[in-house]
This record gives sequence, C-alpha cells and structure tokens, in this order.
Amino acid sequence: MKGTEKIIAHIQADAKAQADAILAQAEQQCAGIREDFDKKAKEAYAEKIRAGVKGCEDLSESKSRIAQMESKKSILALKQEMVSEAFARAKDLVLALPAEKYCAFLAKLAVQSAPDGEGQIVLNASDRKNYGEAVVKQANAALGGKLTLSSETGDFAGGLIVRNGAVEVNNTLELLIDLCRGDMAAEVAKILFG
Repeated sequence: MKGTEKIIAHIQADAKAQADAILAQAEQQCAGIREDFDKKAKEAYAEKIRAGVKGCEDLSESKSRIAQMESKKSILALKQEMVSEAFARAKDLVLALPAEKYCAFLAKLAVQSAPDGEGQIVLNASDRKNYGEAVVKQANAALGGKLTLSSETGDFAGGLIVRNGAVEVNNTLELLIDLCRGDMAAEVAKILFG
C-alpha cells in the first residue's frame, strides 16, 4: 500500500499544485479586473467631480448675472424715480413763482395758445381768482386780441387751456412738463448722474 499511498500522495500533490496554479492565475486575473475597474471608477469619479464643479461654476455665473441684472434694474428704477422727482420739483418751482412772474408766465402761455388773439382762457379755480383778469389783460395787450376769461375752471395744477370754438389748446403745466420730459429726460439724467 505504500506504493498506492505514494501514487495518491503524488496525485494529490499534483492536483494541489494545479489547483494552486489555477487559483494564482484566477487571483492574478481578479487583480487585473479589479485594477481595471478601479481605474474606470476613478475616471468616472473624476468626471463626476469635473461635471459637478462645472455645474456649480455655471450656476454661480448664472446667479451672478441675474444679480447684476437685478442690480442694474434697481439702479435704473432709482434713476427714473429721481428724474421723475426732478420734473415734479420743476412743476412745484413754477407753481411757487412770485405772483408777478407766474402771472406773466400764464399770459405768455395764453399768447402762445391763441396766436389769432381770440378764445376763452380756462384756468384752475385758484389761478382764475388770483390772476385771471391780469392774465387776460396782459395777453390781449401782447396780441391786440379779444381773449376773454372763461367762467369754467379746470382741474389741473397750473397753466391754462384756451378754447376757441371747437378748438382747444392745452397748455396745462402737467402737459407741458410731460412734453418736456420726453425731450429732456436724458439730459436731466445726464445732469443728475453725469
């Protein structure tokens, strides 16, 4: 039996050697596969990080652009508000003119509104009471005309309207300032924000 045992031992040793070689080869293949997948995983991870960083940068740039646009909108709105305030202040300054200058201003408007010297001058209630007769007198003197003071009053802050039949010339302070605003807003903004 000693010979049989030797043969069996030899077969077992050969089988173990073959099994060890197969295991070593399998381990080597597994290590190669693992190394391949580790490399691919690292590449995929790096790509995800790059994509994430780019996404964050894009989002940050987008938010920054939006914030800049909102800032510019706010500044523009403030500038428009300040220009509007300048025109409102101009109206207040005209209304605060000394009586003699304001009366002359109204008479000049009447002359411009009635070049043929005819029509009715419509003032607001306060201006009619305080300056009506003087405005008509000054305008008629300048025109050699026949302007009269209307018994009606208008609902406007200052200035006047001249009616001649179906024709009505509006030279109210509100309209004059609105017309000036269209022409002068850019110039006023330049002066304010130069």
